[in-house]
Amino acid sequence: MKKKDIQKKYNDKIKLIKKYNANYYDKSKPIVNDQVYDYLKKEILQLEIDHNFLKSENSPSIIVGHKPSKNFKKSLHKVPMLSLGNAFSEEDLVNFEKKIKNFLSLKEKDQIYYNAEPKIDGISASLTYKKGKFFKGLSRGDGKEGEDITDNLATINDIPKTITIKDFPDEIDIRGEVFIQNSDFKNLNEKFANPRNAASGSLRQKNAKDTEKIPLKFIAYTFGYEKGMLIENQADFINKLSEWGFKTNPLNKLISGVKNLIENYNDIEKKRTNLDFDIDGIVYKVNDFAMQKRLGNVANAPRWAIAHKFSSNKAISKILDIEIQVGRTGALTPVAKIKPINIGGVVVSNATLHNEDEIYRKDIRIGDTAIIERAGDVIPHIISVDTKKRSKDSKKFIFPKKCPSCGSKTIKEFNVLTKKTDAVRRCSSEGYYCDKISIEKLKHFVSKEAFNIEGLGKKIVEFFWNLKFIKFPQDIFKLDYEKIEKLEGWGKLSVENLKYSINQKKNISLERFIYSLGIRHIGLENAKLLSKYFVSFLKFKNLSKTNKYEDLLDIDGIGETQVNSIKGFFSNEINLKVLSELEKVLIVKSASPIKINGLLKNKSFLVTGKLNGISRAEVKSLIEENSGTTVSAVSKKLNYLIIGEKPTKKKIDNATRLKIKIIDQVEFLKMLNKTS
Repeated sequence: MKKKDIQKKYNDKIKLIKKYNANYYDKSKPIVNDQVYDYLKKEILQLEIDHNFLKSENSPSIIVGHKPSKNFKKSLHKVPMLSLGNAFSEEDLVNFEKKIKNFLSLKEKDQIYYNAEPKIDGISASLTYKKGKFFKGLSRGDGKEGEDITDNLATINDIPKTITIKDFPDEIDIRGEVFIQNSDFKNLNEKFANPRNAASGSLRQKNAKDTEKIPLKFIAYTFGYEKGMLIENQADFINKLSEWGFKTNPLNKLISGVKNLIENYNDIEKKRTNLDFDIDGIVYKVNDFAMQKRLGNVANAPRWAIAHKFSSNKAISKILDIEIQVGRTGALTPVAKIKPINIGGVVVSNATLHNEDEIYRKDIRIGDTAIIERAGDVIPHIISVDTKKRSKDSKKFIFPKKCPSCGSKTIKEFNVLTKKTDAVRRCSSEGYYCDKISIEKLKHFVSKEAFNIEGLGKKIVEFFWNLKFIKFPQDIFKLDYEKIEKLEGWGKLSVENLKYSINQKKNISLERFIYSLGIRHIGLENAKLLSKYFVSFLKFKNLSKTNKYEDLLDIDGIGETQVNSIKGFFSNEINLKVLSELEKVLIVKSASPIKINGLLKNKSFLVTGKLNGISRAEVKSLIEENSGTTVSAVSKKLNYLIIGEKPTKKKIDNATRLKIKIIDQVEFLKMLNKTS
């Protein structure tokens, strides 16, 4: 088929799906059932895979529904709506509790009580009440900023509009899940694919009257910002929610001990199919609010809560091909292209093979019949293959010794710390010399945790790359919008929206900027540590001139692995040029300490030995909250060495030699006006 004919076929299908979406979302009157819609969507996506030149802003690969997000104003959450870490086994829960006890410096025999609540598969929402009146309702959004869907939420009967009970806080954000009961969903069988989609689509209607037609439910389970709430634990808070007029999960339980959590988990999983709402796991929250506060958060998730996902879904399919994907850090990941199969309500056509060793260990070959597993949000992977069904002419997959993108030699690095060779094979090309690495670095640059540029997703990045519109990060801020407007599927409005989104992101925090660069081994937490250390973009950029890489080892939480990655990044000429070019178009906000004039201002600390009733992690948090800093080794930069039980003799000797003040836990707490 000629290119012109392929384009026409694609355009016709795009027009058709646009029509379906308009009837489905704007008019709430779908003209086809889910099967017809899903088949059309699959055809469009397959055409895009087969032909790189096909692209449309109305493609289902870019939008969900009929772009309802433009119908709502955006608003910041006073307290971010964090995501949760996942647990899939008893071992995961044991490690979760162990970390909590270590952080709080609790003994192994100490009991921790958890509020265990089945996780409803719905849409998160945050309801702000002021003086007892429902004031505003936001969607989760990206966790920091949500869509104002107040009018739509107000149509839900489960959400109290006025609360007159005396002990209700002056202001509070009540958070919970919007969902549709399975019994109600049966009456919507030709409107939505599943209950979750029904809840999501209903909440994002332009007209609240359309939302009102859908039997939405709301279950409350936590809070964000609060002013004047006198409750000390999660269990009491859940009870109060009921008194205030909110519905809560009837399967909530207060449990201590991992064995008891597992017993409850197994019991609820057996009841799962008989429930009138979909659940995909159980959320465990440390019951005591004081403990929650001490534990705090890591990156975008709390230390005091975890989601225990239900057992995985499995299916059998045929491996049609094995392809190699090159990632942002040069990692070569083998991906099995399988015959599309439905696993737990999701159509799966790709399954990761992890690495070269995994393929050889499981003896996976093209044409094999394989067992595919999908657990929670984890990428589907192949458990094993059925060698009895293997054809005689099957061939083993040979992992490429050269990068399929740039032809550079592929290598397995030797880890000096572990004394082992890495399982992952990588492209030896540096930075932006490899096209596939460049594309993935650009995708990372615009990702949610980095620049979070709305309208510039992964597909658009690839599209612009293929058109040679962008090659380096700075090109994003110099796009030729006149050229883009002339492209198929792009109009004046969509281009203006993109331009606005990009210009809005020219102002960014130092920690997000550092993370956006995609330096290997530098995640969100490390980016935060580095931003506090450098404070300004200029000092960060000048690291290439000062060459003081060893000084970074003084940052508590930064090790040799991270330092070597940073050194490698700054030794690359293209990376330095990217930094210089970005400096011309961006405003990178300097980092600021939590407290500028805290009690420990200009003082540095190091802990050695075990402290009584407080962990090193909590000590570190206290120091940083009071404007102090922590270091990882004894040096002239250290002001105080805090010693506990069984301290390291070498550290004490070095501190004595350098005339560094040595203090115990009592003296440290006195510095904070606290007592032990």
